Amino acid sequence: MAYGIKVEVWGDRALFTRPELSVERMTYDVITPSAARGILESIYWHPGMRYKIDRIHVLNPIKFTSVRRNEVKSKALSSAVRTAITKDGPLPYIDTHEEIQQRASVMLTDVRYVIEAHFDMTERATKEDNPGKFKDILMRRLRRGQFYSAPYFGTRECSCNVQEWSGGDPRKESYYASKECRDLGLMLYDMDYSDVDAHGIAQNITPMFYRAIMRHGVIDVAGSEVFR
Repeated sequence: MAYGIKVEVWGDRALFTRPELSVERMTYDVITPSAARGILESIYWHPGMRYKIDRIHVLNPIKFTSVRRNEVKSKALSSAVRTAITKDGPLPYIDTHEEIQQRASVMLTDVRYVIEAHFDMTERATKEDNPGKFKDILMRRLRRGQFYSAPYFGTRECSCNVQEWSGGDPRKESYYASKECRDLGLMLYDMDYSDVDAHGIAQNITPMFYRAIMRHGVIDVAGSEVFR
C-alpha cells in the first residue's frame, strides 16, 4: 500500500538562498528538496518517520524581485549561552543599533508548488508505530490547518500557505506544461546527518547537491543523482 502525499504550497515571496551567495542573498529558481521537507515536518514530525521528496511541480511562472532588508551582521553563539547558564557568566546580547546592516536580496515572487513525497519508517519507530497511523495523523493535521511551527519558504519572513492537493494531475496546472526541458543547474538537495557520535549527535554535517532538470513543469527529485 502506497503512503505518498501531495501537498500544495504557495506564497507571495520565497528565498531559497544559494550557499555561494549567502551575504547578498540570491535565491534558487525553485524550492529545494530540503525546504520542501522542512514544510512537511512543520505539519507533522515523528522520530519514527523520514520524509522523502519524490517530485516538485512548479505551477506558477518563475519570477524574481529585488528587495533590501535590515539584517544584523553577527549572531549570539550557543557556546556563549551555555557558558552564561552553566558558569553564571554574562548573558550574550546583540545591539541591533550597532550591528544592523542593509543588504540586498533577490527573491522569488508569487510562488506555487505541489510537493509529491512519501515517508519511510526509521529504526526509532516503536511497535505501536506504523505507516497507516502516521499517514492518518499527517492528513488530519493538514486538513485542519494544524502545524508545529509556521511553514515558510526558505526564510521565516517568507511565510507560506499549505493544503492538501485536491486537484487532478498537477502537471496540467503548471505554467510550464508545454515546456519540454529547463536545466536549473546544481541545487542543494539536503544536509547529510549520517555521521553521528555515540550519543546520536550528528558530526561533520555536509551538504548534498543534485542537478535539477524541470520537464513540463516537473522536477523528478527521486530520480536524480545526488552529489556529496
